[in-house]
Parts: sequence; structure tokens; C-alpha cells
Amino acid sequence: MSGCRLHREILRLATARREELIDITERVRTIVSRSGIRNGLVTVYAQGATAAIMIQENWDESVQTDVVHLLQKLIPQGVWLHDRQDGNGDAHLKSGLVGPSETIPLIDGGLGLSTWQNIFFCEFDGPRGQRRVVCTVIGED
Repeated sequence: MSGCRLHREILRLATARREELIDITERVRTIVSRSGIRNGLVTVYAQGATAAIMIQENWDESVQTDVVHLLQKLIPQGVWLHDRQDGNGDAHLKSGLVGPSETIPLIDGGLGLSTWQNIFFCEFDGPRGQRRVVCTVIGED
């Protein structure tokens, strides 16, 4: 058995709407494959104070739509103190509630997700021409 290794890549993506969930699972799988690491952990981290990462179902798009609608109801736009600065107080709160990262086990070269789980980038203050997600793979060959 060899020692612990680390591989990091920055995933770049553009968003099209103010609020949306974008499935990045296959892009993360590609990074894991390039790493050559077979067992360990994969951390997916959204850079930006108005974005987040979520593991959620991808079989039915209504789940992603429901997530966006729930957050819109819980944290409406235009009623927060920060809105006086740049109108995106709700985006900061949604990002903080969902969280900037997820950690997924890496098992025999594959993501340890269940059948219905996928990794989503959550945009709460788009559209944006470029968003960055740091993917860090740590483990053993």
C-alpha cells in the first residue's frame, strides 16, 4: 500500500439564471479519474459567498426546482439589511444555509454516492459568467 496522495483541480462553470442547481457529478468523476486515487475522500467546495454545493436527487428535475422554490419561500428576496448594499442578501443567506462544500467517499475509484445522489452546484446570485469549484481528492492508489 502506498502513502497518502492529494490531487486538486478547479472546475469552472457559467450559470444562466439567478437561482439554479447545476449537476456537476460527471465533471467531478472526471477529476477523480484523472487523480488516479482509488480510495479516500473527495471534497467539492464552491468559491463565492452566494454559491453552495448540495448532494441531491437527479432522477427527477422537479426535486431541484422544489429546492429552489423552498429556499425562495424560506428566504425571500429584497427584505434583508444587506440588500441595501447590493440587493443579494437572500443569496448570502441561502448559500450559508446550504453550505459551501460536500465530502464524498471515494471507493475503489468511484464516487460513494447512492443510485439517486448527484452533486450540484447551487447558484443563488446569477447569472454569472464564471464560477469556481475546488475539487480536492485525497487518499491512496
